Order: sequence, then structure tokens, then C-alpha cells
Amino acid sequence: MVSSSRRSMLLADLSLVLVAVFWGVGFVAMKDALASYPTFWLLTLRFSAAAVLMALIFRKRLSSVTREDLRAGAIIGALLFLGFATQTFGLNYTTPGKQAFLTATYVVLVPFLAWGFSGTFPGRFPFAASLICLAGMSLLTLQGGKLHLNIGDGLTLVCAFFFAAQLIAIEHFASKRDPVVLAVLQIAVAALLSLPPALLFETWPGIVPGTGLWSIAFSVLFCTVIAFLVQNVAQKYTSSTHAAILLSLESLFGALSGVLFTGEVFTDRMIVGCMLIFLAVLVTETGPGLEERFSRKRVSQGRS
Repeated sequence: MVSSSRRSMLLADLSLVLVAVFWGVGFVAMKDALASYPTFWLLTLRFSAAAVLMALIFRKRLSSVTREDLRAGAIIGALLFLGFATQTFGLNYTTPGKQAFLTATYVVLVPFLAWGFSGTFPGRFPFAASLICLAGMSLLTLQGGKLHLNIGDGLTLVCAFFFAAQLIAIEHFASKRDPVVLAVLQIAVAALLSLPPALLFETWPGIVPGTGLWSIAFSVLFCTVIAFLVQNVAQKYTSSTHAAILLSLESLFGALSGVLFTGEVFTDRMIVGCMLIFLAVLVTETGPGLEERFSRKRVSQGRS
């Protein structure tokens, strides 16, 4: 008979996989929405609608927001905005599937940024993962033996840096703050930061086709409101390392969505590159546990 704690963990795992599906399909939805909305107006609509919905759902919890909550939400929200701004703008110039895998490199960056932030050495596995990731990225971006890193690919790598920094900021603040309140605040901040560049540099598109509206609705409801809420609740029942592995599946679902819904063509070389990047993600997340296990084994053998 399955215990209640085990049942909760299994449900959390399934929920995180569902979030990864939403985020993976979200690459295609955002690509479609970009045909109707300019980058920053799209982000403004997405985050504003999501913030309003989440604020209504959690209005009682938000009534006790402190100054420290606002400060933490502002920092996390700014990083979230920078990540989505560079990612969404880059999506204008690259394909959903390719961007999905390049975005996943944020998992490789996290240990190194954490090392610089806390001074704690991440271990050997992250370094190995970075080399594997570099090899995979080269297969994705090298064509005919020459580097083919277009502006969309470059912006996607920049977005990976901001998403990695955002994860570290969440880890830093969430231990002392309500994670649900932080989720609402960061999305609200991202909405506020998206509006000024939309007003300054872009033109409101006016009436848009129905497909664009459906795509933005999917991004708001499934990729933002449901995904962020499910992620925060699910991580109460599973470790962050385990959650990161499951959430990194968004890169796989993003690539599959690009093939199924947009007719994106992946060459054999690009497929191998994607597999290497995905392997790097797994090595980064499982490596610390393996290294600790090997260390305990060496210690036990030394005592015997």
C-alpha cells in the first residue's frame, strides 16, 4: 500500500511534468502570438493578465505583504522580466524547438552562479556538464563547420543566464518568504517592467486574429498562472533537484511541439546536439548526489 507521503510525492512529480508540457508547448504558442503582437506588448498582456488572476485567487495572502516581500518580489520579478524579454525577442529569429533546448542551458549555469554568489564549489560534475553542453550547443549552431549563432540563439543564451539568476534569487528569498506571494509579486513586477518599452518602442497592434488571442490565452492561463502555482505547491513535496530534472523536460516537449505544430525540421546533427544538452542538464542535477554517494563509499572503504 502506498503511503500518503509517497502518494503526495508522485502527484507532485506528475504535476511538474505537466508544467514542463505546458512550458514546452508554450514555445510554439508564443511563436504564434508573436505574429500578432510585438514582443513587449505580448509580455505586458501575458504577465498583466496572469498577475490579475493570481492576485484575485490569493488576495487574502497578499493582504499581509511586507516590505521585505516587495523587495524580494522586485528582484525576482526583474530577473524574470529580463529572462522573458530576451527569450521572447530572440524567438522572433529562431525556432521554438531550438530555443527550447538552448533555454535549458540555464540548469548548467545555476551551479556556477551559485558558486560565485555563495563561494561554495559546485563539484566536478557541473564542469563536466558544461563541456557536454558546449558540445551540444556547437552541434546546434555550427553549420558546415562554421559557427551559426544567430541573434535569436544569442538572446536565448542570455535569457538562460537570467533564468539561472532568477532560480538562485528564489532559493535565497523563498526560505524566509511565502513562495506563493513571491510568485504573484514577481509576475506583477514583470508586467510593470514590460509596459514602458512597449509604449516607447512598439505600436499597439489593434485588432488581432483569433489564433493570436488563443495563443496568448494559453500562455497566460496554462504557461503562467497554472504553471507557476503548480510549481510552487509541488515543490513542497519533492526536492528542488528532483523538480529541476522534471521541469527541464520542457526542452524535450518544446522540440516535439516545434516538429508537430510548426513543421520544424531537425537534422540528425541537431538531434544529437539536443541530446547532449539534455544529458548536460541531467548530469548537472544528478551529479551532486552521485558525488556525495561516491565520497561516502570511499570513506566507508577506508574504515574497513
